[in-house]
Amino acid sequence: MTTGRLSTLAASCVIARRDFTAILFSRAFFFFLLGPLFPLLIGGLAGGIGREVASTAAQPELGVAMPAADAQALLSARQRLEPQLGSAVPKLVVVKTLRPDERFDAAAAMRDPRVNLAAVLTGSLERPVLTGPAERISDWRGPVAALAAEAKRAAPSAFPPVELAPVKLATTADAARSRMVTAQLGQTVLFLLMMLLAGMVLSNLVEEKANKIIEVLAAAIPMDAVFLGKLFAMLAVSFVGISVWAGVGGAVWFAAGRELGQYPAPAVGWPMFFALGTAYFAMGYLLLGSLFLGIGSMATTVREVQTLSMPVTMLQLLNFFFASWAVAQPGTWMELAAMIVPFSSPFAMLARAAQDGALLPHLLALLWQVFCVAVFVRLGAGLFRRWVMKSGPAQGARGGLLGKLMKRRAVR
Repeated sequence: MTTGRLSTLAASCVIARRDFTAILFSRAFFFFLLGPLFPLLIGGLAGGIGREVASTAAQPELGVAMPAADAQALLSARQRLEPQLGSAVPKLVVVKTLRPDERFDAAAAMRDPRVNLAAVLTGSLERPVLTGPAERISDWRGPVAALAAEAKRAAPSAFPPVELAPVKLATTADAARSRMVTAQLGQTVLFLLMMLLAGMVLSNLVEEKANKIIEVLAAAIPMDAVFLGKLFAMLAVSFVGISVWAGVGGAVWFAAGRELGQYPAPAVGWPMFFALGTAYFAMGYLLLGSLFLGIGSMATTVREVQTLSMPVTMLQLLNFFFASWAVAQPGTWMELAAMIVPFSSPFAMLARAAQDGALLPHLLALLWQVFCVAVFVRLGAGLFRRWVMKSGPAQGARGGLLGKLMKRRAVR
């Protein structure tokens, strides 16, 4: 004889599908997706405009105060040398064409706010005089000499093409340093995504508690299924958000002419690093979400949720710092402890993927994290039964909605 009650797995799938659909097609989720994109867009525009303004405004100029023939010869020489020397050739600005034996105050010209002069070139092509700050004129001494020689035709006017054969010499120390950068960047992105998205679990649970929906669900299906369904629904919603953000960010990133080859590759390679990052995000999110669900079971208002969740948020920040510290000490007990502690394990293992190519430790770590998720989900369900449903043995006649329903069934 069948009771018609769903199994834990089937019931959790029903709850996950219900929550996922309700959140995904809500207006609030659409604006939630747009939230992180606006700061990125504004930051990118501001950075691009700032770089353009800085490159234009900060470009130093070399003023020329010489007879007209010498000044024109220098300008022509610069045009011929610029393709060969590039930015090493200073930008020339003719401040004044001098008559024979005419004196010129170079210091006064550099103080003129209407121009952006870093130094002034006076004298003649045979005896050029470079006036300006010591550091600047020291850097420009060689290019000015080349310009003067070219202007006098003392240098060749045609330059042979030079074939470039760059060779990348990477030492072991360089590779270790580069992978350390990748490890720290991966840890930071993982932490920010988890803290940004885990809060949705709390808000959803508190809303359904206030509407008494959660008690109706608990009366129909096992509480473990409710918790599992909500966790996996929020995880699926988080993956949708990450996919949207990654798609937009990746399009902008590739449109700017960037590619992964420009950045230090992790030890396991980029495809496996992204796969492990996805797995560790899922495990870390489920661990943190199970804690938040347990906290939500003890809170009745949004203010209580904020008060109770603050210690967990601070502890998670400490776990992130702990894993960041351990990544700089490979092979020590510190790194081993960071891999074992459930809440720091995703950060520590993702950093290890950037530094070490072995895959077996990741399989063991993921199995350990799955076990910890199951334990914390069971504990969270127990907290909910104790604090919300009031179905524990010590509640007596003061039971909650589920207790009353069970009593009525017993009477019937």
